[in-house]
Amino acid sequence: MDRYEKALADSKVTGDDSVVAAEVKKILESAGDYATPEVYQFLFSSIDLTTLSTEDSQESVTAFTQRVNDFDNEYPQFRNVAAICVYSNFAEVVSSALEVTGVDVAVVAGGFPSSQTFTAVKVADVALAVAGGANEVDVVMNLGYLRDRNYEDLCDELIELKHTAKNAKLKVILETGALKTAEAIKTASVLAMWSDADFIKTSTGKIYQGASLEASWVMCQCIKEYYAQTGRKVGFKAAGGIRTAEEAVNYYAIVKEVLGDEWLNHDLFRIGASSLANSLLAAMTGEDKRFF
Repeated sequence: MDRYEKALADSKVTGDDSVVAAEVKKILESAGDYATPEVYQFLFSSIDLTTLSTEDSQESVTAFTQRVNDFDNEYPQFRNVAAICVYSNFAEVVSSALEVTGVDVAVVAGGFPSSQTFTAVKVADVALAVAGGANEVDVVMNLGYLRDRNYEDLCDELIELKHTAKNAKLKVILETGALKTAEAIKTASVLAMWSDADFIKTSTGKIYQGASLEASWVMCQCIKEYYAQTGRKVGFKAAGGIRTAEEAVNYYAIVKEVLGDEWLNHDLFRIGASSLANSLLAAMTGEDKRFF
């Protein structure tokens, strides 16, 4: 048995979908208690503000970045978003245009959103993005390898991508909408973390169903177990279809109830979003204004 098979065999996280649904339902019963101004502000400052359009251009991405710069001037009472997330070829554009401190440059890379390309192409993409100024890199797990139970090649590829990213955070997207079951999501979570992922992320938001509370609960349970086994903290990122402040609070509740306050910081918790930023800003200010 190799180390990946052993890690999966040793995991005690439930793969029973009915148990997962019941646990999530319990958390949601009191999730509304977290709908406070402080939590809204924390959630806003945990956003990876994202533009991933076929029509993105140097001009549009520069303007997108400028809105983040403007936010510091127009809302100095609030902390800015955690990162700006763009396609890998725009890393240098964001890095050059970004004027505020405390906001990271994140990219999607490595054959996003399908992960269907050569490993060498993925490595080159990550390397070029980091050279362009990216300090966070989101890549999609190769679900073809996962389907074939080819765990060695799957994990070797992720380890190589983390090695290429160097000090940049590597967020591994599990595409939970394709995995569907708690058992499959558990398998993907464990393999990603044992492959040096700094974060595990729910979804691309491009092809399959986006984030779900059930998938997030399983992922957070796996993170908790991995931390107990290794002492290494892996972050959690929810992405795909989270559009309202109320929905974001539910994900906050999952992380708080499963992982605790230790994970409620920008090094370990993120939400990938575009329209969510405006919903949270409205909740924070009482003004229904489309800023981003």
